[in-house]
Amino acid sequence: MANVISIVGRPNVGKSTLFNRLIESRKAIMDNQSGVTRDRHYGYGEWTDQYFTVIDTGGYVVGSEDIFEGAIREQVELAIEESTVVLFMVDTMTGLTDLDKDFANVLRRFNKPVYLVANKAETTDRYQSAAEFYELGMSDEIYPISAQTGFGTGDLLDEVIKHFETPGIEDPEAGIPRIAIMGRPNVGKSSFLNVLTGTDRSIVTDIAGTTRDAIHTHYNAFGMEFILTDTAGLRRKSRVNEDIEYYSTLRSIKAMEESDVCIILLDATLGLEGQDITIIGQADKAKKGIVIMVNKWDLVEKDSKTADTFKKQLLEKLAPMNYMPIIFASVVEKQRIHQVMEMAMQVYKNKTKKITTSKLNDVMQAEIEKYPPPAHRGKYINIKYMIQLPTPSPTFVFFSSNPKHVKDPYLRYLENRMRENFDFAGVPITIFFREK
Repeated sequence: MANVISIVGRPNVGKSTLFNRLIESRKAIMDNQSGVTRDRHYGYGEWTDQYFTVIDTGGYVVGSEDIFEGAIREQVELAIEESTVVLFMVDTMTGLTDLDKDFANVLRRFNKPVYLVANKAETTDRYQSAAEFYELGMSDEIYPISAQTGFGTGDLLDEVIKHFETPGIEDPEAGIPRIAIMGRPNVGKSSFLNVLTGTDRSIVTDIAGTTRDAIHTHYNAFGMEFILTDTAGLRRKSRVNEDIEYYSTLRSIKAMEESDVCIILLDATLGLEGQDITIIGQADKAKKGIVIMVNKWDLVEKDSKTADTFKKQLLEKLAPMNYMPIIFASVVEKQRIHQVMEMAMQVYKNKTKKITTSKLNDVMQAEIEKYPPPAHRGKYINIKYMIQLPTPSPTFVFFSSNPKHVKDPYLRYLENRMRENFDFAGVPITIFFREK
């Protein structure tokens, strides 16, 4: 990537607030609690026709009680390595701390342009107190700002963009399929992402709730290109008992809504649970492509019939949402991981498929002749022709007489015939009847 700005510093100096301001969106979760941001978080911004990538990072700290401390430090250092410019944020409200001094020494190991950004300088006193950070010896100039109000950020960006050698790309992700990795906590979502990318893109632990923000990764390998989004585990509403987890859930749902395809992970050792069905139902309602990945398959005792039995039982529980492909995989053993991604890309193609009106009518009229719609209350239904609408997911209108008398069983018959004839595996189909 070109034109990359990373925002780094100790916890609670306002890094996520500045990140959200630079990308002009509330993507990162903000809270006064230390350690809210853990993984690297990417967004895109623009200033005077210069486009750039912004990386939000977790607070760099040593010797805390946070069990994620070491993993967060690794994520911060990876972000610095990726950067064109580093924004080292400090806090004028708290003043210079030993953590700031320690982190300044960390930054000296990297050969990167560093801007010392003194945040929370909303008042004259705080603005003037920013001078104490010259003691760090990191910069000839300090940039007092308010990430909350935007004060000073324009002057900062005027200097930062001088380091960019190209104008950048307005939206590097435009037109690229978006795939969200979803599921309950601890089913292996972040591990799955890390195996695919070959890096520790997301922090992985056995603790539910490790991932908080939706983490986006541009994936380009094996002839496939897409945006992968690792999301926080979705629990039942009654189990969401803190603000941070609430906002994590909102980010996960938003990531699903913005995606084209959802890979929904299940835990093979637990089977299909109620919350799994809820998540699949949400993706189905949002008209997203769906691939079900049964993870931890290596932990299941099995014989030649185990997979078929598991799949049959799963589809019976999901009916009528039983149109999605199911792949048995193991992230730990790296079994069938790329098969999952190949299927996700096939589902994306199915979702964006357009059927010509002539072919649609030729095929479906033949199916209708085999099994015409039954009359209802003496009303006969004559289906005359059908078209596909230009919508994000496959949507069809059937024009007929007495459309109000077409019942659900016949709609399911038409949907099943369309899946068989046109391969809409993994994609919800919408059928409307209209008077003609």
